[in-house]
Amino acid sequence: MMNQRTPDSTVRFERWFELEIIQPMADFKNPRQEWRRLVSELFGTFLLVIVAAGGGMMSQAFPGTISRTAAVVAPGLMVLGIILFMGRVSGAHLNPAVTLAFSMRGDFPWQRVPGYILVQLIGATLAAWFLQAVIGVSASAGSNYTAADYSSFQAFLMEALLTLGLVSVILGTASGAQNLGVIGAIGVGSYIALAGLWGSPISGASMNPARTFGPDLVAGDFTDYWVYLAGPVAGAALAVLLAFVLRGRGGGRAGSGAAQGDLDTEVSRPTQA
Repeated sequence: MMNQRTPDSTVRFERWFELEIIQPMADFKNPRQEWRRLVSELFGTFLLVIVAAGGGMMSQAFPGTISRTAAVVAPGLMVLGIILFMGRVSGAHLNPAVTLAFSMRGDFPWQRVPGYILVQLIGATLAAWFLQAVIGVSASAGSNYTAADYSSFQAFLMEALLTLGLVSVILGTASGAQNLGVIGAIGVGSYIALAGLWGSPISGASMNPARTFGPDLVAGDFTDYWVYLAGPVAGAALAVLLAFVLRGRGGGRAGSGAAQGDLDTEVSRPTQA
């Protein structure tokens, strides 16, 4: 006969569960809840790469069904949705270049950067692995490559330029805490779609080291990956410099709230919006 839990042990278990599980999770602003941000970034980056890499992989599996226009617009629409549903949790960076830009701007604590970038890379890798396993097409079809007859340096310049625009839009809307709402979501999502429409033929318009890293790792092919690492980082740094010229120093409450979400937001310049 199986042992049955006594009433006293049941009460103790319920009390433990309440104190150790329920209450900590309910304390949404507890600074120890960094795991919420990390889960948010992992899941958000996973969804982004599912769409961004999935367009190319689906197109190879089902020729003629997905146009280039659809493939480059879809990630913008996905990012729009992600910002709306999880921006208040983690800031919805989804991109190591964005995380670095927020930190260089003073809106995001540097000690959180390694965790964010790590889970972004993991989310992108899981997405590429999932797509390859389900579609049956190499993840390399969902990566980014320099176009034929163009040099890696030209692709680097294109990625830097496109990322300069992307991060400028993000920092600009974040300066009014609008990245937490509809305006930021529409601005960022629209820019990603527009940049893909005109910039993708040369470099693929990645603008995101994690987005390219996932498919490259799963496919085991890092051809020209330096372009998709150095280009976005350089573009993000230039965007931070431009933001300083246009709006002065960062670190204010509005920008910090947009960069960090609503979980125990750290503000280095509380008196500045």
